[in-house]
Amino acid sequence: MLHINDLTYRLGERMLIDRATVALPTGARVGLVGRNGAGKTTLFRLIANEISPESGSISVPRQARMGRVEQEAPGGAQTLVDFVLEADKERAALLEEAETAKDPMRIAEIQTRLVDIDAHAAPARAASILNGLGFDEAAQNRALSEFSGGWRMRVALAAVLFSAPDLLLLDEPTNYLDLEGALWLVDYLKTYPATTIVISHDRDLLDDVADHILHLERAKLTLWTGGYTSFERQRREQQVLQGKAAKKQEEKRAHLQSFVDRFRASAAKATQAQSRLKMLARMEPVSAIVDENVMPFRWPAIRKALSPPIIAMERVSVGYGERTVLSKLDLTLSNDDRIGLLGSNGNGKSTFAKLLGGRLAPMSGRITRATKLEVGFFAQHQVDDLELNGTPYSHVAEKMRGSPESKIRGRAALIGFSGARAETKISALSGGEKARLLMGLATFDGPQLIILDEPTNHLDIDSRAELIEAINEYEGACILVSHDRRLLEACVDRLWLVADGTVRTFDGDVADYSRFVLGKTAPKESRKKEDDSPKPALAAERQTNARSRRDLGPLRKEIVATEQKMHRFQDLLRRIDEALAKSGDTANNSAKVVDLAQKRGEVERALLATEEAWLALSSQVEAAAG
Repeated sequence: MLHINDLTYRLGERMLIDRATVALPTGARVGLVGRNGAGKTTLFRLIANEISPESGSISVPRQARMGRVEQEAPGGAQTLVDFVLEADKERAALLEEAETAKDPMRIAEIQTRLVDIDAHAAPARAASILNGLGFDEAAQNRALSEFSGGWRMRVALAAVLFSAPDLLLLDEPTNYLDLEGALWLVDYLKTYPATTIVISHDRDLLDDVADHILHLERAKLTLWTGGYTSFERQRREQQVLQGKAAKKQEEKRAHLQSFVDRFRASAAKATQAQSRLKMLARMEPVSAIVDENVMPFRWPAIRKALSPPIIAMERVSVGYGERTVLSKLDLTLSNDDRIGLLGSNGNGKSTFAKLLGGRLAPMSGRITRATKLEVGFFAQHQVDDLELNGTPYSHVAEKMRGSPESKIRGRAALIGFSGARAETKISALSGGEKARLLMGLATFDGPQLIILDEPTNHLDIDSRAELIEAINEYEGACILVSHDRRLLEACVDRLWLVADGTVRTFDGDVADYSRFVLGKTAPKESRKKEDDSPKPALAAERQTNARSRRDLGPLRKEIVATEQKMHRFQDLLRRIDEALAKSGDTANNSAKVVDLAQKRGEVERALLATEEAWLALSSQVEAAAG
């Protein structure tokens, strides 16, 4: 379907793609992955022929239709469903021609073709896609101009899916979606019959949808078979093999060079020395795969521990003006709670988050907060509040008025902006860098409660893993809104569902909620009326199930932390092996080699113990869940 041949592209002096060659089979579902700034979106633009390569070519079948969400959100007075229907250019053209055609033969041809492409079922299919992405029947018949940019981007995604292209290109499609929309999209893409390439940092999406992973790293493209977990395992195995090969080659080069140095001046051995010099020149270097380090999220300790509950609500209602959005809120928040908020956009998650954060006052009822409770609030829309001409340094300095420059720079470095990076204009920062800065500012004073609204947008996979670790190490309470299932599963202990004008506990885990959203089950709360009293046996079963899931929460968090520890030990082993390869076994370095070998043994034993702990934890979760 898609052939990339010896492709090279530079952005200024920076090489983004260097002589890349890869062939994607027809019908493949491909996850395009790589660090932020690696050039993934640029590759999409090259495939779409929006920009031209420096050299090489990209070829697709001549009749293949390509679909891609445009960067600009659509607008105008057109209704959502009409906009989506117009995405099928052939259907729209045939319907327009059918209104004016007079030749009986042509009319017959048009009607036959309309039947062939199932044109009469198109409105129902368009409505189904829009509904899956969060638009009910009333919303589908409203004008595009009535919706915000994020919602209009959803409409653009719906239009691309409806057009059913032969090559579908999706660039971070879940960034505009809530969890419900993301779950629907994953389910839709699983059975999409044409070739699909998705840029995503959502591991679950890549595991569920992709059967190939296309990795862009250091300007090179590599195609791997399987989902993301399979790719990660295969790549780590290759790291080990290439590390060993690089070490073996280095030893051989050193041996050849030693011979040359010893006998270069000897007339008897001159020919052999020259032969070995030629062997050295022809020897292609084997480079070990080395991952780039990812900056961790370092949040300060909470300023002061508070006694639970830190927030208690009794029959609280909240809204705007005279319009009530949520009511009958009877909830308590403890000082170490990890709670995930579920519910479609528009149901009141943001309103509830503002109530918790003290940004909205209750309309009725009683809300009690712990004395001296401080709340850190992060939301993607806060990017607009950053001063574009400012810098990370200036934003940190605003928080530390009167402090010496050295302390301000130290704090900026702790957030992730050291040296010259602290002076980078906000307008020049990537989306991931802005998110890192905003999270650093939100947690700046060590709040006892942090509210994170879609924190993973624009973060790559490794940065998301670091965020999971930061949330799990954080000592305060955390309210999390995210479409990233892995983040929710690894970090939250309880789920609250925002729906039907209120907020209540969801008796289940993220997997249960996924099945509910996709219509495969109903939530237990919706199976009974408000005035129904559960039977004692059913109530006991529900309590037991809920307790079991709460017990699994810490285990799942421990598994994620153990995985991160394993990766750090593996990385440390690689660096020790590199140091050993450089040191050799000469007399001058013998003490260093012995020390490195001793450290290697210690790290290897620690890695083995960590792997055994991971296996034990995984067995516990399987036994408890099964």
